[in-house]
Amino acid sequence: MVDALGLPLAFEITEGQRHDSMPAKELVARVLSRCLLADKAYDSNDFRAALDERKCTPVIPSNGRRTEKLSYDKELYKARSEIECTFSLLKQARRFATRYEKTLRNYASVVAIGCSLLWLRI
Repeated sequence: MVDALGLPLAFEITEGQRHDSMPAKELVARVLSRCLLADKAYDSNDFRAALDERKCTPVIPSNGRRTEKLSYDKELYKARSEIECTFSLLKQARRFATRYEKTLRNYASVVAIGCSLLWLRI
């Protein structure tokens, strides 16, 4: 998760075969926010209900399989590019992008260092 400036707030590392939306509810619970910008992959009734419980407005376009398209703020959704820019900055570090570290503990440390470096560049 990143804030409005693209600075990392929290992260969760998952297995390669696990979809990112699975731990998303726990990740959202760790950060207090008024709205959440996400792509179509996070469009599920279960995830939207978890956001409603936290009084967090979902800015998520409807998945193509959804029969009734839900509305979202298209202008606010354009700010989702900050998330992509943050990943791009993190992937400039070769150790992060290619995942040289074999253990979860070591790779989580690399990610934490990369996130802290993004905070220090302000």
